[in-house]
Amino acid sequence: MEIVEKINGALNGFVWGPVMIVVLVGIGIYFTVKTRFLQLTKFGLMLKTTVGSAFSKKDKTRAKGTITPFQAMTTALAGTIGTGNIAGVATAIVSGGPGAVFWMWVSSFFGMITKYAEVALAIRYREKKENGEYVGGPMYYIQKGLHMKWLAVVFAVFCVLASFGIGNMTQSNSIAEALYSSFGIEKWLSGVVACVIVGLVIIGGITRIAKVTEKFVPVMGIFYVIGAVAVLCINADAVPAAFRLIFTEAFNMQAVGGGIFGYVMMNAIRFGFSRGVFSNEAGLGSAPIAHAAATTDSPVKQGLWGIFEVFFDTIVMCTLTTLVILTSGLWTTGLDGAALTAASFGSTMGSFAQYFISISTVFFAISTIISWSYYGERCIEYLFKRPSCILLYRMCFIFSIVVGATTNLTLVWSIADTLNGFMAIPNLVALIGLSGVVIKMTREHFDTEHDKYQKAVKKYRKK
Repeated sequence: MEIVEKINGALNGFVWGPVMIVVLVGIGIYFTVKTRFLQLTKFGLMLKTTVGSAFSKKDKTRAKGTITPFQAMTTALAGTIGTGNIAGVATAIVSGGPGAVFWMWVSSFFGMITKYAEVALAIRYREKKENGEYVGGPMYYIQKGLHMKWLAVVFAVFCVLASFGIGNMTQSNSIAEALYSSFGIEKWLSGVVACVIVGLVIIGGITRIAKVTEKFVPVMGIFYVIGAVAVLCINADAVPAAFRLIFTEAFNMQAVGGGIFGYVMMNAIRFGFSRGVFSNEAGLGSAPIAHAAATTDSPVKQGLWGIFEVFFDTIVMCTLTTLVILTSGLWTTGLDGAALTAASFGSTMGSFAQYFISISTVFFAISTIISWSYYGERCIEYLFKRPSCILLYRMCFIFSIVVGATTNLTLVWSIADTLNGFMAIPNLVALIGLSGVVIKMTREHFDTEHDKYQKAVKKYRKK
């Protein structure tokens, strides 16, 4: 077991180490420059195109797909918003200081355009099945865009393995621990109930998954936001100081042992970037699998949903958690992870905070399991193309929920984190290799939109 831990530790240090973080953020910087800061200059359009049109009744007969763009986004967001929004932010603050949050924002700013590129490619290279469903994701744009099927297979294999780890057992374990600590519910019972709920959802395929997530994700998001905002309203006087602490610590050049570079600042950058990437999964390649099924007539339009996804997950949700922790003043007490977040809410909510965090954890974890079941299923389908294999995967996936809830997963958490990182490598190769396709699609789309606008203006003036 010790050998496995050492090997995994070395691999984890690579896939989530400085080199990978630099590559991930570097790709985001490259796309940002080449698309003329799309996530900033088109931010208003993004909001109008995404949440602004989520409930629009406008006819979309020209668009093709299986589920609505909003459902695709909520399915992807279900997999992205997880326990990392509760525990991950606290870990970043404890390990890297409050300044880590600033660098989390920076990584997320560039992560928005990375997610945009992934989603756009997923639509560009997706396929239509015999039953009318649309499927896509990194395995498809790697094979069809880069013509490297072996690399597509590598991605699919790692995605399937990751779906059992970070997308299943670690999540069910969080559910069991939360319900046991707050309500005394036996862990095996939590596992069985979660197993039944997830089974009833995923057996209906992407259509049922999408219908559940479009209702589930907004409810859990609003529930958590209301709780955090309520705490911040009570601690309003401490909010400005919290923001000031974030910015001052982000550029704190304090050195240790005579070091040339600021130790505090370097630590903040390291943990801010890594937690940001871990939280929003930009570059990982998971979310494009859900977005590929969206009903849309444009890869670029669907790509804008990817921008919103990162914005809501990190800039909104993670920032709220950050401010709750910093305004509580408990981040220097030695607490870490979910315990620190719970204590921070508890400083204002009292004993109710434990239940609030537990309920939020259950919401986040269940949604993650449902979403990752779809990612794994699509990859199994890509690898084997047999209904029997999909059925076997579903059975194993559902059974793993109970296993995760009743087992000590210290090593599994670490291995799952490593597998998550390995998923990113083939996807990043594809993003680099197909960057020209993304940039061309983007410029052609907005140039066309600009031409349409100019023609409309001229027509209006003639009247």
